Amino acid sequence: MQSYTEDEIVVLLRDPARQREAFAKVVSLYGEKLYWHIRKMVLDHEDANDLLQNTFLKAWTNIELFRGEAKLSTWLYKIAINECITFLNKQRNMNNVSIDDADTFLLERLKGDEYFDGDEIQVRLQNAILTLPEKQRLVFNMKYYEEMKYEEMSEILGTSVGALKASYHHAVKKIEEFLTKEV
Repeated sequence: MQSYTEDEIVVLLRDPARQREAFAKVVSLYGEKLYWHIRKMVLDHEDANDLLQNTFLKAWTNIELFRGEAKLSTWLYKIAINECITFLNKQRNMNNVSIDDADTFLLERLKGDEYFDGDEIQVRLQNAILTLPEKQRLVFNMKYYEEMKYEEMSEILGTSVGALKASYHHAVKKIEEFLTKEV
């Protein structure tokens, strides 16, 4: 199977005769990365799978809106993040949780997730991450787990590099405090 660069895939997406083939390559190229990005936000495997499908469905139905001003991956991450935020807000409403409270309901779902194979340390780390405000959690996950560069995060989130660095720094400090307090 021939591999394509992102630029080559974008060219194929513009060709109506090759659009389906090109989008299949998009799914193949970004599916796993986006799944893990989403999974870090919602924690549950089934929810992450559903949100990944929603992300690709929105991307497919809105492919003509992709202008190529940003990278395709940036556009996909934006869609995925918006899907996660919408999902988490619905979950908070269903669980009567304030947006300012920790999303501990997600931790309970994680513990019950048959696909989660983490130990107690992983559960404690996830619990610490869930105490972060949503934006800090997003920045922490992108930097810590995905090792994403601040410049790329800046494009995706529409936030300055300096603000992202500060957000990550504060997130790390809060997580360290939480974990040392818990011991």
